Amino acid sequence: MNHDDTVKQSFRKQAEKFAAYHMSKAEYTDYLIQKIGAKGNEHALEVAAGTCICGRALAPFVKDITCLDLTEEMLAQGKTLAEESRIKNISFNTGNAMELPYEAENFDLVITRLSFHHFMNPQKPFHEMQRVLKKGGKLIVWDMEAAEEPLRAIDDKIETMRDPSHTRILSREEFEEMFANDFTLQCEETTLVPVNLVNWMELTATPEEVQKEIINLMKADLSGGSKTGFSPYMRDGQIMFDHRWLLLIGIKN
Repeated sequence: MNHDDTVKQSFRKQAEKFAAYHMSKAEYTDYLIQKIGAKGNEHALEVAAGTCICGRALAPFVKDITCLDLTEEMLAQGKTLAEESRIKNISFNTGNAMELPYEAENFDLVITRLSFHHFMNPQKPFHEMQRVLKKGGKLIVWDMEAAEEPLRAIDDKIETMRDPSHTRILSREEFEEMFANDFTLQCEETTLVPVNLVNWMELTATPEEVQKEIINLMKADLSGGSKTGFSPYMRDGQIMFDHRWLLLIGIKN
């Protein structure tokens, strides 16, 4: 099985639950829309859109939005939710972020959320998003930020145990390097997003024995043993951790 097949297999499992998951709460998308500051006349694109959480939220503030994803089941769920919300200016395309099926300088806004840690070669989709973005347009990347260097390997290992489509979380410096040559960064900030460990694993239908292994790693970390990079803590008797979401908004030079 190649990596694209692994991604599709993973997100087929997540399609129905994904839009209701805690990381999709309106408080995060509302904040994102505020930071984007759309003027209402933009042609927008969401890449690796999943159920089009950002696209559906952004639709009332742009002229039109196209949502592209590799997994048809995720897009189908997004389309259903868009229809329920009576969103008319949205379209859905099945496609690969590695080779976007659009002409150069076609969009005023390009956005991607929680996608880069699923890419085998992150530079390729980044350059594709840059290619289809108009000069002066905005590229919005909202993704996880890597743990400090000594703990990155175990952090990524646990992420991959939970979801085999995970590849590697990029550091702030790696994201900055991709933006460096052709963009002017307008925004760069990190938000801590609380995550319930069990709910996080249930979303991806992580096998029970793997869930137990991850829970044991977290418990060891909590009791002063080997660190996981997740910095787990207890809340209401549940194991929690904070994902670090890095938001970057760049203006194409």
